[in-house]
Amino acid sequence: MRPIVFLFAVVLMISLSHLWSQEEPKDAFIMTVTGKVGLENLGNVLPHEHVTTDFLGAEIAPQPRYPRHMAITSILPYLKKLKERGYGLFFECTPNYIGRDVELLKALSELSGLKIVTNTGYYAAVNKKFLPKHAYTESSEALAKRWEQEWRKGIGDTGIRPGFIKLGVGKGPLDTIEEKLLQAAIILHKKSGLQMAMHTGDGEAALSQYQIIAAAGVDGKNMIWVHAQNGKDDERLALAQKGVWISLDGVSSEKLDSYVNMIRVLRENQLLSQLMISHDNGWGVEDEKGVIKLVPFDKGKNVPYQTIYNLLLPRLQQLGFTQAEIELITIKNPLKAYSLTP
Repeated sequence: MRPIVFLFAVVLMISLSHLWSQEEPKDAFIMTVTGKVGLENLGNVLPHEHVTTDFLGAEIAPQPRYPRHMAITSILPYLKKLKERGYGLFFECTPNYIGRDVELLKALSELSGLKIVTNTGYYAAVNKKFLPKHAYTESSEALAKRWEQEWRKGIGDTGIRPGFIKLGVGKGPLDTIEEKLLQAAIILHKKSGLQMAMHTGDGEAALSQYQIIAAAGVDGKNMIWVHAQNGKDDERLALAQKGVWISLDGVSSEKLDSYVNMIRVLRENQLLSQLMISHDNGWGVEDEKGVIKLVPFDKGKNVPYQTIYNLLLPRLQQLGFTQAEIELITIKNPLKAYSLTP
């Protein structure tokens, strides 16, 4: 193990008790696939990752298309490695109709010891390929009721409850369908407190989302701009100043310098308190001549879930980021963004 990585591993294990703001209610919790957990002693957090994602399209084939034992064998070692390195919480952002598999997530959580969070909501990016037919015909109120049923009673007959709302939109101002889904999310958010995490194509779309939630009387802190790296520095700064969470997802070795630069700009503007970072890693379900396989998103160029720990955080330390700043980004911010109260 390289010296700087070893040093970081030691520092990660230092007591985290000083992190918890007095503003955070003592009974705040995260809803995981194995139930509620408190905010204490969870370790580092990955706020935007995937496990398995099926890009076939909505309502084409029964899900999942793979045997779960194969998925467990393939993925479990990577989650165990995260646990060994001080990570305790993992937000799995694959929505319904694009491969969400909550029974797999529960099995992986129990086997690895890593707390995993799943979601409710629909994904309208990529030309609506992953929307079910009823998303076009039902009202925002009816869609909100579907998602509320998952929150109140569990997903399907599993009893597994989501811990946040996941949406996906493309570029530019939201269209009619995207806005209807956001209105459904707002309805559920007001009833449940569930955070709204939104895959977003560009800064114009992010601003459109913020304007819609603000018009509904919802504070910016209840919006996570997922894939905020798709915007510009001035767009990120403007929304961060309004309380929106800036989630820089997709950290990889190839793009490391650009992520470092985006983080430095937020730091220079005293906005690290709004920042989260993640890899957006996972495995895609692919049919290779009739054989279903799980293939890493980037075709194996990066080891899943490792780049932040191995490369990004040591680089930030070299640039003078303090341990308190790193813990703010990797622990305190995601917990504050996603926590719920009874």
